[in-house]
Amino acid sequence: MKKKIAIIGSGIAGLTAANLLKTNSNFEVMVYEKESTLSLEEGYGIQLAPNSISILNKIGFRNIDNNNIYNPSKLNFYSAENNKICDLNLNRFDFETVKYTTLKRSTLIEFLKNKLFENHMKFGKEVKKISRIKGKLLINFIDNTNDLVDFIIVSDGVFSKTKSIIENKIIKPRYSGSIAIRAVIKASEDFNYESQNISLVMFPNSHIVIYPINKKNDLNLVCIVRQKLVKNIDIQSVIKKEILNKNNNLESLFQSSLNSWPIYVTNKPTKSIYENVFYLGDAFYTFIPTMAQGAGQSIEGANELFNLLCEGSEKIQSLYFEKRLKRTKLINTRSKLNYFSFHLSSPFMIRTRNFMLKKITKSEKFLNSYLGNIYQKN
Repeated sequence: MKKKIAIIGSGIAGLTAANLLKTNSNFEVMVYEKESTLSLEEGYGIQLAPNSISILNKIGFRNIDNNNIYNPSKLNFYSAENNKICDLNLNRFDFETVKYTTLKRSTLIEFLKNKLFENHMKFGKEVKKISRIKGKLLINFIDNTNDLVDFIIVSDGVFSKTKSIIENKIIKPRYSGSIAIRAVIKASEDFNYESQNISLVMFPNSHIVIYPINKKNDLNLVCIVRQKLVKNIDIQSVIKKEILNKNNNLESLFQSSLNSWPIYVTNKPTKSIYENVFYLGDAFYTFIPTMAQGAGQSIEGANELFNLLCEGSEKIQSLYFEKRLKRTKLINTRSKLNYFSFHLSSPFMIRTRNFMLKKITKSEKFLNSYLGNIYQKN
């Protein structure tokens, strides 16, 4: 008999899991989304290392319109004064059809959605209650409908209400101490960086990342700034204080429409009281965005869970949680180290960091241990 699986949330994690599960005829899958439609308006970019692309290729990503993605070959490091420090060759992690890829988040969401078709998704479904009945899980929705399933995959983000409902306690993320400022800009002749590659510009207490997100000259700009959590933040004042006062030549980068939001992170991963409930993506753990692995770990986690469900182990939840926890600790530690090193303010520490960057970006041993086991193809 087919195992029935409900996925709560239609972000990258949930849609990837649904697409993978759909390839196995032993599963019946339905994605439940509380919103009335699937938003495709988020134009900001994401980075996917080969570990993610190899998984997405299982569900046809290699056939995506090539004009809607980009494959940068380098990560360039710059000082606050726009002096290039060094670069990291990203091609060293690539394979023929598995390459470091940048694109709009909405491009990936649309690809994942289109692979599912309407019969695998239901909208306007907000969870009210979940209870256990003879080994199965009964989901009661606010619209007074319900579903009885064998497994539930919760992937409704860092502010997951479903997690609090299931665990019967308030589970909230914490503010990371930084805000993200994002924009999509156009590459132009007066652009100060390599528009075909990733540029990382480091300031005291902030950093900027710019990279192409398609072959239409669109670039994603994201600025991470250390900032106290206050209401009605004046973004232009923050940019002037933390960026332009240190390099006013970058003013043109911030002429487009800007969006900003506080960055929240998970306190610690949660293992559900129900053995057939799994948390996935940001609902499992949300990272500081300094390893560019948020979307990648959503995809990787979905694949890990898919493989365990296919194997049919009696201890799926424990195996999944232990594997995810180990991976999360590794990436979280390195994300925090990057966060610290990107935002140094002491001139001596900055010189030391830049000297070390020149060394380690050319060290095969270091790159294999620090990035290789994260970016590697699954």
